[in-house]
Amino acid sequence: MTTLTQDCTPFEGQKPGTSGLRKKTRVFMEPGYVECFVQSVFNAIEGVEGKTLVIGGDGRFFNAEAIQTILRMAAANGAKRAIVGKDGLLSTPAASHLIRKRSASGGLILSASHNPGGIDADFGLKYNVSNGGPAPESVTAAIYDETRTISSYKTLDTDDIDLGDLGEVTLGGMTVEIVDPVAAYAVLMEKLFDFDAIKGLFQAGFTMRFDAMHAVTGPYAKAILEEKLGAPEGTVLNGVPSVDFGKGHPDPNPIWAKPLVDMVMAEDGPDFAAASDGDGDRNMILGRGVYVTPSDSLAVLAANAHLAPGYKEGIAGVARSMPTSRACDRVAEAMGIACFETPTGWKFFGNLLDAGKVTLCGEESAGTGSSHVREKDGLWAVLLWLNIIAVRGQSVHHILKDHWKEYGRNYYSRHDYEAVDATAAAELMGALEAALPDLPGQRPAGLMITEADQFSYHDPVDGSVSENQGLRINFEGGARGVLRLSGTGTEGATLRVYLERYEPSGGDLEIETQAALAQVAAAVAELSDLEKRTGRTKPDVMT
Repeated sequence: MTTLTQDCTPFEGQKPGTSGLRKKTRVFMEPGYVECFVQSVFNAIEGVEGKTLVIGGDGRFFNAEAIQTILRMAAANGAKRAIVGKDGLLSTPAASHLIRKRSASGGLILSASHNPGGIDADFGLKYNVSNGGPAPESVTAAIYDETRTISSYKTLDTDDIDLGDLGEVTLGGMTVEIVDPVAAYAVLMEKLFDFDAIKGLFQAGFTMRFDAMHAVTGPYAKAILEEKLGAPEGTVLNGVPSVDFGKGHPDPNPIWAKPLVDMVMAEDGPDFAAASDGDGDRNMILGRGVYVTPSDSLAVLAANAHLAPGYKEGIAGVARSMPTSRACDRVAEAMGIACFETPTGWKFFGNLLDAGKVTLCGEESAGTGSSHVREKDGLWAVLLWLNIIAVRGQSVHHILKDHWKEYGRNYYSRHDYEAVDATAAAELMGALEAALPDLPGQRPAGLMITEADQFSYHDPVDGSVSENQGLRINFEGGARGVLRLSGTGTEGATLRVYLERYEPSGGDLEIETQAALAQVAAAVAELSDLEKRTGRTKPDVMT
């Protein structure tokens, strides 16, 4: 078995601040591309000699081939052990748990999250650090610098390993341990939640559908929901992972999971429905006749987490990404606990979780999680909802209505304008940012602006500062508009516009969401000159 040192051409990976590299699949398939990035990661973390790594992904097209490449490189670079999910599968939260449970130095997670998969779709690869969370900006900056200067990589000249059998094999001087991707994660869930109460729910006739969207959570959901909790066979839909996600878009929202939404909105639909995304870290929650926004979900979970055994002593605090609605802020205030506003990106929650300042975290982009791992966790959120329903004995709709009566309602929606010309999108944001100082006091669409700024985050744990995290415009009465350019796409730019309006308890709490936000949407469109600059008259996706 020969160790090879191959020449490597510098390239520019993802910009610092992002947790990994996301490109079209064909780019990753170019000779040497995966190798150059992986070696850049190894160099940035001062090598992997003697270290243990966790490796796995969401099963999308080219995952299997890339994992074999990573294993050969890890062995050639002197790693001691690689822990790999059977068939290369590991959900992102399960990988985070394994890194923590096995005291690994870090992990390489292969996923483009909720983006489509296939040879002409998207691929991604990121490095998670020893706490199980995405690499912080200091590490991503070091990786980026390495991609611009790298000249060679190390690998082995060897055949592929059979990842279909559990157990250990040797690759060079490295042990490759192939593990059941579900087992350790399922044990953790059983410690956090009252499985007996949830079993009783199903035994009493409670009906549910979980759409795994042909992605990685299929095996997890079948093992936990159907086998451990006794949900009827067929509760899990689209449960077999596919390299192209059944030619679908594995993003759990009312657009891409429309068949599930239509099912639960019907009068004879299931009592509860949920979905998760490509790598298992996002979630969508629905009850019969009602869609729960991710922002409302975080607030409800924060208010009721104590009903689950893992959180029976209460929660230390809650954190949300800046664009997420301020519904959880009101819960935190009422509970007398801290609430932190961070930039978008799960890595910003890591310091708060490690320091014990918060227990629950959430993002408006359907990501919710807790201190049990250092990633958002789709199936965890579903199980916590089930635990709450089982203890309260109420439907999702009744739980929501009770919550709004107590805390008021933050009407909220995200409008995505996808594949916008990158130059036009940048010019829109630049022009609006330049106008921020003059906005307070103006009344676009009849709404008075009270405050406008570019969000900067000062980490309360390590003192680091993250600037230019999104434009915030606050209106009278608690309404708000936020604008950001997203880095999750691989074509053009995605402009995200977040709209929020607060209705106090006692007000009209059941207006149709888009109608409730129409005036805020008009104000933001007027301020940003959105239609003229982008050529778009409506968003591609509204969630």
